[in-house]
Amino acid sequence: MTHILAIDQGTTSSRAILFDGDMRPVASAQREFTQHFPRTGWIEHDPEEIWQGVLATCREVMDKTGVNAAQIAGIGITNQRETTVLWDRETGRPLHSAIVWQDRRTAGICHALHAGGHESRVNEVTGLLLDPYFSATKIRWILDQIDGGMALARQGKIAFGTIDSWLIWKLTGGAVHATDATNAARTMLFDIHKGKWSEEMCALFGIPDKMLADVCDCAGDFGTTEAALFGAPIPIRGVAGDQQAATIGQACFAPGMMKATYGTGCFALLNTGERAVRSQNRLLTTIAYQIDGKRIFALEGAIFNAGTVVQWLRDGLGLITTAAQTQALAEAADRTQDLILVPAFTGLGAPYWAPECRGAIFGLTRNSGPAEFARAALESVGFQTRDLLEAMQADMGVATAGEVLRVDGGMTVSDWTMQFLADVIGAPVDRPEVAESTALGAAWLAGMRAGVYPDMDGFARGWRLDRRFEPEMQTAHREERYAAWKTAVAAVLSTQTGESGLTR
Repeated sequence: MTHILAIDQGTTSSRAILFDGDMRPVASAQREFTQHFPRTGWIEHDPEEIWQGVLATCREVMDKTGVNAAQIAGIGITNQRETTVLWDRETGRPLHSAIVWQDRRTAGICHALHAGGHESRVNEVTGLLLDPYFSATKIRWILDQIDGGMALARQGKIAFGTIDSWLIWKLTGGAVHATDATNAARTMLFDIHKGKWSEEMCALFGIPDKMLADVCDCAGDFGTTEAALFGAPIPIRGVAGDQQAATIGQACFAPGMMKATYGTGCFALLNTGERAVRSQNRLLTTIAYQIDGKRIFALEGAIFNAGTVVQWLRDGLGLITTAAQTQALAEAADRTQDLILVPAFTGLGAPYWAPECRGAIFGLTRNSGPAEFARAALESVGFQTRDLLEAMQADMGVATAGEVLRVDGGMTVSDWTMQFLADVIGAPVDRPEVAESTALGAAWLAGMRAGVYPDMDGFARGWRLDRRFEPEMQTAHREERYAAWKTAVAAVLSTQTGESGLTR
C-alpha cells in the first residue's frame, strides 16, 4: 500500500492523479463537465455529472497503471470551494443544481444583511465578508426554492455539502457526511476561532444546523469507499479546499510564507500561524489547514482575472492561437510604450472588491499592436499580485511577510511572466519542481495520515525548487510602473455605477 489517489475536483474539470511512495505523480486522468448559465450571473453544475466524472477518472488512472485498490493506502480530496449542493439524505438525490462559487444570484440577500449592519459581526466570526461568493446565502436560496424545504431541513432530511462533502457521501455510499475545517471555513457559517459551526450565523442566515456535516481535521478519517466502486474499500484520509491544498503542497507551513496559484483567476494565501489576523484591507481571514486539532490561519486575496487575460487575447481579440505565444510577443513589445491593462472583465477582486466596474486599457498609441497588448496582459497579473501582497503586509504590520512568493498554476510556465512578477513585487518568486501543488497537497494529507509519507517537517524538506526568479528591475522604474497601475485602477473604479456583492 504505497500509492495515494488524489481527487482534484475543479470548477471546469475533475482530475484523478495517482502518486507513488515518493510523492511523484505516475498517472492522471481528466474529464471536463458542463457549465450551466440559466441567467446572467447564474452559474450551476450538475452534482451527478461531477460524481460520475470523478468516479470515471479514478478508475481510469487505476486501469492505466494496473494499481488496484489494495495497493492504495488512501484517497485525498481537494475541491472547488464554496460551491453548494443540497441532497435528500434518504435517496441521495440532489435537490437542485449545484450553485457555483462564482454565482451572483444572492447579491440581494447580501445587500439586505449589509444594510442591517451585520457585516462586521459576520467578518468577526467567520473571517469572511458578506458576498454571494460564499455558501450560506446559496443554501438559503435553494431551501427557499424547495417545496417545504425549510421544514424538511429542520427534520434533518436535507443534507448540505460543499463538493468535498458530496463526494465523500457518494464514495462511502451515504455512510459519511463530513467536511474538513478549510471547506467549512468558506461557508460563512463556521466560527473559525472556536473551530465549530456557529449557532449565531446559522440563525442569521436561517439555516438549520441539522443540514451540516461533521467537521474534521484536513488529515483525518473520512470513512472508506464502497467496495464495489474500486474492487475493494479504500480509506479517505485527506481533504482540503483547493487553495488550501495548494498552500500545503507548496509547504507554506511557517508564518509569513506565501503562495499564489495562477489559473483562471489568482488566489494568494499568506500563512499567519496560530493568529487569525483580521484584515483592515478587505482581505479574507481563513483557515490554512488544521492538523491534529491545531488550526493554522491565513490571509487570502482573490484576483478575478489572471489566465482569463490570455484567453481574452486568444478568443476575444484573436491576437494569438495558443497561450504560449504570449511570451514571445511580450519579449518583442516596444519598451517605449507603457500600456496598462486593467482586466476588470468581471470587476476587481481583492483588495478592491468592485464587481461592477469594468476593464480598460491606458496609454494606447498608433503603434500599439499585438505585442504591446500581450505584454500589458501579462503585466496586469503581476500588478494585481502586488496589490494583494501590499495589503497582506499592511495587515501583518511587517514588510517581510511574503518575502518569497511560491507560485503554481498554468501561467507559471511562462518565464517572462514570472520574471516580471518578481520585478514588480521586488521579491524572489519560486516555481516548484512538482507543478501539481493542489493535488500534491491533498495526496500528502492522505499519505501522511496513512503513514506512507513523511511528517510536515519531512515534507517541507523535500519541497524541490525548479527555478527562482530574482527581481532585476530598478527600484525607481518599478515604483513608476506601479504608480501608473494604481492611477489606472482609480480611473476604472470611478466608472462603477452600481452595487453588487462587496461593492461600496
